[in-house]
Amino acid sequence: MDKILKSALLFMLAAIFMTGCNCNDNQTTTMTDNTKKDAMETIMTRTSIRSFTNRTVSADTVEMLLRAGMAAPTAVNKQPWHFVVIDDPAVMDSLGGNGRQSQMWKEATLAIAVCGDLNKAMEGPGQPYWIQDCSAATQNILLAAHALGLGAVWTGCYPIEERVANVSRVLNLPENLIPLCVIVMGYPNEQPAPKDKWKPENVSHNVFGK
Repeated sequence: MDKILKSALLFMLAAIFMTGCNCNDNQTTTMTDNTKKDAMETIMTRTSIRSFTNRTVSADTVEMLLRAGMAAPTAVNKQPWHFVVIDDPAVMDSLGGNGRQSQMWKEATLAIAVCGDLNKAMEGPGQPYWIQDCSAATQNILLAAHALGLGAVWTGCYPIEERVANVSRVLNLPENLIPLCVIVMGYPNEQPAPKDKWKPENVSHNVFGK
């Protein structure tokens, strides 16, 4: 990809995940109207995609997805994650198996396994924070995929032991890496309508029930 185009795409991605700003003399940072619109539109229109075209995803786009994942918040900046990029159809087939969603894996041209690295995680009671950190990274990748014109779906692994064992076996993961999920993605071959999940009854103010 041309360096100028790559720079433009990186700038677009940054505008979605970072605060666009107009700074006055007092260095007050405010989000621009366009940035707010772009960010909110990306969040509110993202939906799970399970059918894909055969168009491949470029290496530059994959790097942008991974950069978005690594930009996620992480407890005491431990960054306890490892990402396995999957583009081998044979590996995809092994992960998809013969289940009801196996066709999705056959169509997809890319997947990213998001794994928690226990060697990088906090010690003691804070160790399970890797789950939250990797979940944040997963959501960043999902939003980045949507912003870049891709479709994606979060397929969960952890904490279901059978799924963790299968993904670990197929990807030859060492014991310190635990697969949280595998994001299956590609260029979408369907356009499902986003779900409106807003429910005021799920909100309290200050204390529960108020």
